[in-house]
Amino acid sequence: MGNGMEGYEEKVEKLRQMVAESSNIVFFGGAGVSTESGIPDFRSVDGLYNQQYDYPPETILSHTFYRRNTEEFFRFYKNKMLFLSAKPNAAHKKLAEWEAEGKLKAVVTQNIDGLHQAAGSKTVWELHGSVLRNYCEDCGAFYDVQFIKEAEGVPHCPKCGGDVKPDVVLYEEGLNQHVLSEAVRAINSADMLIIGGTSLAVYPAAGLIDYFEGKYLVLINKAPTPRDKMADLVVQGSIGEVLGAL
Repeated sequence: MGNGMEGYEEKVEKLRQMVAESSNIVFFGGAGVSTESGIPDFRSVDGLYNQQYDYPPETILSHTFYRRNTEEFFRFYKNKMLFLSAKPNAAHKKLAEWEAEGKLKAVVTQNIDGLHQAAGSKTVWELHGSVLRNYCEDCGAFYDVQFIKEAEGVPHCPKCGGDVKPDVVLYEEGLNQHVLSEAVRAINSADMLIIGGTSLAVYPAAGLIDYFEGKYLVLINKAPTPRDKMADLVVQGSIGEVLGAL
């Protein structure tokens, strides 16, 4: 046990040195960054879920399902995707701090909860959109998340009556090309890429790390990932604890 802990301490120390040497850090994060703020990963389906819904989450969160079963989509979405009391954790805060210091140039995230911005991060490329932004599909009017939460059934635009759709990328939908190209640009020009809280299993997002040409590639995750062998440093652990320890 002792050796394992030493290994962890050494790795955190190594990470600290890498960060000190780097001036263009990009962070790429997945669901694990949010779960530490108490937002469950919708893929980890619980027993309660199975009693409440007739379809797996991937089906409900698809473009086809949204079109065909809009009411059922919103029932799931409001119950399982909106965690408005969640607060940024140590990882979010450390990243915002590094950005304020000029060390970190961008956060690229697969999460849709807006917690990076809540912590103070400015340059955040949200690959899968955000629950905090919602638009009428007919007239384009903007609505905040409170509007969605309080709507009965399917949210309709008070201005024109159209359906109001969350600005999140559903299964079968393409990523926003501007966001994607900015994320690629940030990763490509970084001297250090820290990847945290993601199994690197979801494409096209996982393919983004192939654009990294910098010095230090660091992976921080509770479980091994397919890319561990490529990394200069792999820290198995909680992203909040690891970044918080710096």
